[in-house]
Amino acid sequence: MRWPLDPPELAAEQDRLAAEVWTAWRPLGRYAVGAVFVCFEQASGGNGLAGDRGFAAAACGDDVTTLRGEAAADYAHGQLALREGALLERAARSLAALPDVLLVDASGRDHPRRCGLALHLGAVLGVPTVGVTHRPLRAEGAWPDDERGATSALVLDGERIGYWVRTKAGTRPLAAHAAWRTGPEIAVEVLLTATETARAPEPLRRARSAARRLRGQQVLRTA
Repeated sequence: MRWPLDPPELAAEQDRLAAEVWTAWRPLGRYAVGAVFVCFEQASGGNGLAGDRGFAAAACGDDVTTLRGEAAADYAHGQLALREGALLERAARSLAALPDVLLVDASGRDHPRRCGLALHLGAVLGVPTVGVTHRPLRAEGAWPDDERGATSALVLDGERIGYWVRTKAGTRPLAAHAAWRTGPEIAVEVLLTATETARAPEPLRRARSAARRLRGQQVLRTA
């Protein structure tokens, strides 16, 4: 499966994936949770343009990989897959083995076409995915109680597509998104399983740190 090349092609693929019927993934025993993250060194102001230098990373346990690339498209609302998808796929495939489930810094069902980047990436990789973001894209829901493990539903057009999850007392909750082959409840379970003492899940923290460190090294070399 290749990534769409333009907005009309992306919209058609998002509609197709959103309507696809699949068997929901449910963890059995211990399972490996991985994560991917990408950041950019923007060549100009604004939200980002095609050609911005990208720095992607993937993490699963002690295996952390990084790579460089370029944004394939300008930033546009609801079209993150055009800009980041191919880079994130490369990052995930650079791991020694794909994880059992992958955390993605993007939405899943919480999307105008019910197919955010977290869902799309999982379909391309053939790996169950969970989106983890600081805020929902379109869904709404009240914050949960201020204690670890507390949740409250995120709802879009009457459909529960994820949850606010309090991963650490005294900090802002995270949005856990149902994505490829995962439902809202499994998204919560995976997020909490992967979160240790910090607010963010450990694999995503490692991938984010590695990508940002690579970007910082690039900036130092070109300064």
